[in-house]
Amino acid sequence: MGWWRIGADALAGSRFVVSPLAETVAALKALHAGRAGHPGERAWMTEHLPAYRARLAAEPLDGLLVRAAISPTWNADFLTPTPLGDGERCFEEEVEAVRATGRAAALADLEVALAGPVPKPLASAPDLPRRLAELLTWVWRETVLPEWARRRRVMEADVTARTARLARDGWAAALDELCPGRTRWLGDGRLQVNARDYPPRSVEGGRLLLVPVTPATGWVSWDASREGEERYAIVYPCAGVLADGAGPVVPQALGALLGPARAGVLVRLESPLSTSQLVALTGQGLGSVGRHLKVLRDAGLIRRGRAGRSVLYAWTEAGAVLVRAQRGGS
Repeated sequence: MGWWRIGADALAGSRFVVSPLAETVAALKALHAGRAGHPGERAWMTEHLPAYRARLAAEPLDGLLVRAAISPTWNADFLTPTPLGDGERCFEEEVEAVRATGRAAALADLEVALAGPVPKPLASAPDLPRRLAELLTWVWRETVLPEWARRRRVMEADVTARTARLARDGWAAALDELCPGRTRWLGDGRLQVNARDYPPRSVEGGRLLLVPVTPATGWVSWDASREGEERYAIVYPCAGVLADGAGPVVPQALGALLGPARAGVLVRLESPLSTSQLVALTGQGLGSVGRHLKVLRDAGLIRRGRAGRSVLYAWTEAGAVLVRAQRGGS
């Protein structure tokens, strides 16, 4: 297994970061796999996969480059640059890190990803970083940007839920749940970051960045190119209940009792969420969600609290009992 030794300073300075480029790379990986990672991704895949395949058919070198850069064991490093972590940046700013990669560095990264020699057509191509940046730009513009506002709100909802878990149960519990089956707090300052047999790394004084994406994929990266600063990133998939656009099933009896829309708000509040996040996840208007929250709160089914600047809603004990009883009886 691959693990990192996390220093106290790195953990204290860690933060969640939303990255348009990471979301685009995750979308590219989903298109490359050709299958939806969760039910909420199926409609997106059906809409965009034919155009993606047509683009690669028209540019065979791009297809060869993607197959080399997305390896079953390791992504080519220049495909997955580590976010700067000093505030959210736009896609165009982030993708410049891919475009600016030197040819020799790109070929070296591909050799590592392939665990062997780079195919001759790629080895002789002079513009691999530019090609990859242009393909990522196409994926961003055609498949991610049209629904970026929704995706971003899903990521924010995920971050809110995880920070609430962090506040409630501590870092070990929060990191254990980041990528189930891959990340795990091992104790003694050690964090398992994947199941691969890679040498351990020390994150004693660097910055640890946690980067959510909505497709069901993830990876790790690190960068020490800035003088005196090392950055380490764990890119992880948002919790399925958030990323799946269909959302949790509303028990029929609960929908009849509260109304389908109000019940749809209630069942999503197992993890704390804000009003704007509920708007994104339910597709209901801000006014409607606000009215449902007031009724549910007056009925003692949810409570309101604060996490930093956000006002969050979550089940009370009575709300939890009601939803779970209805689920058990549906």
